[in-house]
Amino acid sequence: MEPLSHRGLPRLSWIDTLYSNFSYGADDYDAEGHEEQKGPPEGSETMPYIDESPTMSPQLSARSQGGGDSISPTPPEGLAPGVEAGKGLEMRKLVLSGFLASEEIYINQLEALLLPMKPLKATATTSQPVLTIQQIETIFYKIQDIYEIHKEFYDNLCPKVQQWDSQVTMGHLFQKLASQLGVYKAFVDNYKVALETAEKCSQSNNQFQKISEELKVKGPKDSKDSHTSVTMEALLYKPIDRVTRSTLVLHDLLKHTPVDHPDYPLLQDALRISQNFLSSINEDIDPRRTAVTTPKGETRQLVKDGFLVEMSESSRKLRHVFLFTDVLLCAKLKKTSAGKHQQYDCKWYIPLADLVFPSPEESEPSPQVHLFPDHELEDMKMKISALKSEIQKEKANKGQSRAIERLKKKMFENEFLLLLNSPTIPFRIHNRNGKSYLFLLSSDYERSEWREAIQKLQKKDLQAFVLSSVELQVLTGSCFKLRTVHNIPVTSNKDDDESPGLYGFLHVIVHSAKGFKQSANLYCTLEVDSFGYFVSKAKTRVFRDTTEPKWDEEFEIELEGSQSLRILCYEKCYDKTKVNKDNNEIVDKIMGKGQIQLDPQTVETKNWHTDVIEMNGIKVEFSMKFTSRDMSLKRTPSKKQTGVFGVKISVVTKRERSKVPYIVRQCVEEVEKRGIEEVGIYRISGVATDIQALKAVFDANNKDILLMLSDMDINAIAGTLKLYFRELPEPLLTDRLYPAFMEGIALSDPAAKENCMMHLLRSLPDPNLITFLFLLEHLKRVAEKEPINKMSLHNLATVFGPTLLRPSEVESKAHLTSAADIWSHDVMAQVQVLLYYLQHPPISFAELKRNTLYFSTDV
Repeated sequence: MEPLSHRGLPRLSWIDTLYSNFSYGADDYDAEGHEEQKGPPEGSETMPYIDESPTMSPQLSARSQGGGDSISPTPPEGLAPGVEAGKGLEMRKLVLSGFLASEEIYINQLEALLLPMKPLKATATTSQPVLTIQQIETIFYKIQDIYEIHKEFYDNLCPKVQQWDSQVTMGHLFQKLASQLGVYKAFVDNYKVALETAEKCSQSNNQFQKISEELKVKGPKDSKDSHTSVTMEALLYKPIDRVTRSTLVLHDLLKHTPVDHPDYPLLQDALRISQNFLSSINEDIDPRRTAVTTPKGETRQLVKDGFLVEMSESSRKLRHVFLFTDVLLCAKLKKTSAGKHQQYDCKWYIPLADLVFPSPEESEPSPQVHLFPDHELEDMKMKISALKSEIQKEKANKGQSRAIERLKKKMFENEFLLLLNSPTIPFRIHNRNGKSYLFLLSSDYERSEWREAIQKLQKKDLQAFVLSSVELQVLTGSCFKLRTVHNIPVTSNKDDDESPGLYGFLHVIVHSAKGFKQSANLYCTLEVDSFGYFVSKAKTRVFRDTTEPKWDEEFEIELEGSQSLRILCYEKCYDKTKVNKDNNEIVDKIMGKGQIQLDPQTVETKNWHTDVIEMNGIKVEFSMKFTSRDMSLKRTPSKKQTGVFGVKISVVTKRERSKVPYIVRQCVEEVEKRGIEEVGIYRISGVATDIQALKAVFDANNKDILLMLSDMDINAIAGTLKLYFRELPEPLLTDRLYPAFMEGIALSDPAAKENCMMHLLRSLPDPNLITFLFLLEHLKRVAEKEPINKMSLHNLATVFGPTLLRPSEVESKAHLTSAADIWSHDVMAQVQVLLYYLQHPPISFAELKRNTLYFSTDV
């Protein structure tokens, strides 16, 4: 058997590692995107909370003590690499080898902790003690006992693993270890006091501070690193972490031990003791209970934390916000010099007793928030997707890891900018003794979560206070270890084996809701995650004055790597005085909210999947089904040529004796009459059942079309127009010219591009060209209202570009890349083609046809 290596070290997740090595997730960037020095990883793992229901086995991959990259486990001799889980006894050996290696590291950590205890005790009786005997006994309480228990366990287990045979028994060793957990109970009961004593002693004694900041832990036997520096605080946490790890190993050993093996009942007994122990102490050791004490001596718990964008001095800053039981603290990660542990820098804090949410009428008008142009945000998305594709190609071609890291860094930079600049929903909090603070969020759901969490804590009897600089320092120092959200939510922070999310179209029917106490005007909105943040995608109509709304409305939502669907239920407010001064919108009341994971196996069936989301006693029933991106690309000609959907545009205009199809003229007229100022017109999904009803009426050329249009929700009319263009048997700008449009938009010389793009328009059949120019002028008029409807030219190009240019099924086979590659080169080019024409001065059909060679004077 090979010598024991550091294979079994507890595995920090990739996100934890990235966070601790590279501050906010990309190397050399701090919370505001500035370059900074790298610091070593924090010594203590994530947060001190014991998981009493272990569900996963310890990973047999590991990191070197110094924070190097993960290395794959080397199976012990005689085992094939990649042993299957079912090979019971062989798996037992793998599990035990890994555990034994991590046990060796744990013993080294305990030794390092005990090392300063003897000299400290020796000085305690001299005239210049570093610590008193009582302080030493408090800080190092039970460490010696724990060390002896594990040393004995390791010495007995090691030979059994090294001289392995299938009959080896070691259940009695685990049973004995479990029976000694009383020592851990005593350690746990003292843990908070030990930490606080060490903290106080560090502040008052420089000598002890130096000792506690750099304890030397011996490396594993065959490790390159002879020693690693770890803080005393990190080492004091190790025993707490160890109980969970031992329990996880017992789970795995039982899983791979035959029921008739003599070890089975002993391991079962050890697991029962361990789990009972964990259950009994979890209440005492929840980090939110052991974080830090308040000025009054009560325990301060961390309740919620996360990344928010704060408006500070008229610019956007990414902050990590921590909500404790009595205080809200806003922090950023400090710039650290090499070799220093990373810490937070407190920007401001508000005791919850002083925190108020200003009502719309009370709030001061805020300074104008700079909104990033939509086209720049879309450009970032395109870059991210292009980089994602490059990374996948590099991996598939077994590319250099350095090249992949470089691409990942670039991707992170773009994702970071997108995350910083996309949120627009204001969340204002106010200190009743002074300043207001403004955060921008991307989702109403998130705003509601923060507000509810704060208001729930404010129901308790809270008192105002001021933190001294030392108390603030201690509180801010605790944030790094207590944080539950370790990394900013961008896709480049994900492990490779994490789900990439879904790309395509999610069809959702919002059926009904129950559980309202009194009648109200009710509606729902749907949010999905996209590029690391949530965006609102659809909204039902308002069901007036009811306790049981029945919407039965269907929406088609485009997914961009999405993993979750959120449903929010609102009560509509018609009071014009309740306007939020930050964004000029009337504030509707959230009645409930809920979220479900979009599990590909559940969603990716052809059938509807019905579900219920429960929220604050309200139940919302909905159904959903998913269409992948490659399926949604198909254009299927209509079998029935008497209608208008799925019928060639030339056939329709000839039959109608019109230049532009009647359906296009009527939908455009209706949108311009009453939808041109609608926020998100053409982007917000219309109700699918309404769109299908309109489709049927237009196909049948029903005489009630105009009456129906005037009654219909404007988003359904906009959706019908988009559907008409999407269902054309070939795109409006034709399959034949598609490659030329792709080449033309890529030309870099402006004059050549102008000539080419105009020549291509002239090459279109007349019905296609006249309809395209008609639609172009309409979209320009919509974009003129951008300050109100939030639809820029780029936004409109993003919606319509792929619809007007997306190749039909035969053509698309040549262009189709992977389904996940949503912002593929083709889609980006389709958007750019339409944007080119939208930004062009007015184009007249007669003028275009008259010029056989088009020369532009202003290029």
